[in-house]
Amino acid sequence: MTTSAEPRVSGLETRSIDYVPLDERHGKLWHLGPLWFMSNAQIATLAVGLISITEGGNLIWSLIAIVAGTVIGTFFMAFHSAQGPQLGLPQMIQSRPQFGYVGALLVWLFAYVQYAGFNVFNTILAGEALHTTVHGGVKPWVAVVTVVALVIALVGYDVIHKAEQFLTYTFLVVFGIFTVGVLVTLHYPAGSFDLGGFQWTPFLAQFGVVAGYQISWAIYVSDYSRYLPPGVTVRKTFYWTYFGSALGGIWLMVLGTLLAAWAGKDFDTVSSINAAGDKVFSGFGAIVLLFAALGLISVTALNMYGGSLTLISAIDSFKRVRPTVGVRLLTIGLTAALSLIGAMAATSDFLTNFNNFLLLVLYLFIPWTAVNLMDYYIVRRGHYAIAEIFNPCGIYGRWGWHGIIAYLVGFAVMIPFFSVGTLYTGPIADALDGADISLFVGLPVSAILYWFLTRSIDVAAETRLAEAEAEELERSAHEHREP
Repeated sequence: MTTSAEPRVSGLETRSIDYVPLDERHGKLWHLGPLWFMSNAQIATLAVGLISITEGGNLIWSLIAIVAGTVIGTFFMAFHSAQGPQLGLPQMIQSRPQFGYVGALLVWLFAYVQYAGFNVFNTILAGEALHTTVHGGVKPWVAVVTVVALVIALVGYDVIHKAEQFLTYTFLVVFGIFTVGVLVTLHYPAGSFDLGGFQWTPFLAQFGVVAGYQISWAIYVSDYSRYLPPGVTVRKTFYWTYFGSALGGIWLMVLGTLLAAWAGKDFDTVSSINAAGDKVFSGFGAIVLLFAALGLISVTALNMYGGSLTLISAIDSFKRVRPTVGVRLLTIGLTAALSLIGAMAATSDFLTNFNNFLLLVLYLFIPWTAVNLMDYYIVRRGHYAIAEIFNPCGIYGRWGWHGIIAYLVGFAVMIPFFSVGTLYTGPIADALDGADISLFVGLPVSAILYWFLTRSIDVAAETRLAEAEAEELERSAHEHREP
């Protein structure tokens, strides 16, 4: 029997949205550090650091906005990570106690669009990086990247963790040299470090995009901690996730800001990396891009894996799904196909589209993360009847109106504060010269409203039911596993 201290037998993962029984728990807590470091330490994240510079902000305030947005946004995603070992469930299936067995489809739809959307950007960047270094055309490389990522996602949880550990160590060498080179060899415009050059609009735009990018990881995190034994503490799970993700994010976003300040209007993610790398020594730009492509493949696999879990969750809302390799292959394949189609049809206006996409992600997931964390840490305090999450007629109901109402109201009150580039500027954001402070409105409104609506929940009764069902839950988890 597998113990919590020993790795699992290698092979294709069969589990998906189902509960992971205690004797299958494995892995070490520190594995979360490299996983979330490397998930952020790739050049799609670098593009997140460009917003303030492209909107006229100076370098020093762009850097401050990046650090502030990362510190705040990562706080929420790391607390989601701590749910995984305690519940043994992937992240999005945990939305059922708040939104209901069917009502959770509301947030699953947004989550699935996010997975596919990020993979469009990831595969395009990887294709451009490989075309620049190896040649052969962007679109053929997009297809190759998609297929390789699909295989990694199909093998599953353990190989993803191992790949991210290997890439982290390599990253520290390659991007360590690259970063030193950027700091030593590049020159920046006058006034770049003038603290008197503060402007609200580019600062809040950069802050919002960074916070949104970090919050967007919240829908993934329990997926990659759910196999850990429940004996790991919430505090340590939080720390390993938080510092891994925050360090990777800040590193790459800062690099993006430095490169954008140096290149000015001529900035292009792939060509600017190549040019800056070659300033270190001839050919180093190609080395950086080749490694960057590997990082993008790994994060594309993460998105396919998470997209598969979300799609299975959605299907399970209508018809019970037995976890099998076939089901995983079908859903991962569909997720890969959708992102591939999007990447092949994408326009060249990458930065504008990426900025708008990140802001939309922020808007959609601010009320969800507020509701989910309020429920887990304040309302139910981590006590869930897990078997009932898979029961359409169970105690959590088909429609969780408390969560749905809190989500919709939180989203609605944010609308006047939206500032999405050329797409939409709300009246309050317009009065603030385009500054976006919707994050500070949606989070407290959704969280407080959900707490108010759920004051009558009998958490003690749910806890007693969970204890009564615990033994059956373990037995059932083994029966439903594919041989």
